[in-house]
Amino acid sequence: MAQGKARAILHVDMDAFFVSVELLSRPELVGQQVIVGFPGERSVVLSASYECRALGVKSAMPMAVAMRMAPRAVVIKPTHSLYSEYSARIMEIFHQVTPLVEQVSVDEAFLDVTGSIRRLGPPEAIGKMIRVRLRTELGLPASVGLAASKFVAKVASTGAKPDGMLVIRPDQTLSYLHSLPVGVLWGVGAKTAVVLREMGISTVAQLAQTPQDTLSRRLGATGVHLHDLAWGLDDRPVESEREEKSIGAEETFAVDLWDEAVLHREILHLGHRVASRLRQAEKVAGVVALKLRYSDFSTLSRSRTLPVPSNAAGDLVAAAEGLLEKLGTRPQAVRLVGIRAEKLGNAGGGMQLSIDPRDDNWRQAEATMDLVRSRFPAGALRPASLLDHGQKEQKPERPS
Repeated sequence: MAQGKARAILHVDMDAFFVSVELLSRPELVGQQVIVGFPGERSVVLSASYECRALGVKSAMPMAVAMRMAPRAVVIKPTHSLYSEYSARIMEIFHQVTPLVEQVSVDEAFLDVTGSIRRLGPPEAIGKMIRVRLRTELGLPASVGLAASKFVAKVASTGAKPDGMLVIRPDQTLSYLHSLPVGVLWGVGAKTAVVLREMGISTVAQLAQTPQDTLSRRLGATGVHLHDLAWGLDDRPVESEREEKSIGAEETFAVDLWDEAVLHREILHLGHRVASRLRQAEKVAGVVALKLRYSDFSTLSRSRTLPVPSNAAGDLVAAAEGLLEKLGTRPQAVRLVGIRAEKLGNAGGGMQLSIDPRDDNWRQAEATMDLVRSRFPAGALRPASLLDHGQKEQKPERPS
């Protein structure tokens, strides 16, 4: 890849990240079937070793299904604080290579290393150096894709797994893309795949040769987007600072729930969790969304715009309660409930002070609870309405 002729974009994706981190303290399990997740019947797989993946186990698969596929697998409960610690160390290594780092999840990022070539050498050497540092300094394997665009770099890193590196030079881009199934294109979900299959399109090459107008008529703007990707057209920059678009939390119940009191209590709990995270991020929410999943796995989501953007739990809970009430009588027991804060803005920039002094009292009380929680273990302080009252505590919330 010649300097100055094209951008040099790396996509670095850690391999089976949660499993790899856990195995650092359990070396005797290396090479064995390992699943990270809660062993409960209603839980899902957070990460699986490649030995399990060879049997069909995938992330987000129900744990019960995964255990039928890999009955001998060792199940390890997740240690999220440890994953956050290693994620921060990984990103620190990336930032030592280039300031243009776009973190897209806890264990993957795009790096624009075009400006680092003079200092660190060819892009291929930079990618190799990053993999060596991750392995020697952290003990973690990673796969790297190198290309002139973010999209192709992402596809290449997937093709490099596990623990490899794939370089797609600019003059190789089209031949590489056109050899792949159409499902690799960003935007080809289940519904789009059905439409493309009806059109007789199963490969990227076939999609590239389909007139853009034809795709647009069947798929709208998505068709134009897919046509561009099929020809390797993706000039989006690596964004070193990503704005968080939403903050949420959800809970999957151990047993499908009919009890209205417990459901309302969980909404109150989730509202406080989301509000606390908003305040930590110095954000306010303009919209609150409520998510319900029923026992048959059907899922619905409803949202409401707040009169004034807020990060107060009372405002979030009131909006969620209003959405729940508007749904009326539930046709089935509830399997999952979630609250998500959307349309985020900067705190202090758009908050309207209330004429009711009680509102400010609540904000001050919640800010004080944040301070106490930061200095003492979680659960040391909570609203009185969330005290156990003799009920058994719900299992830990699944991250969203």
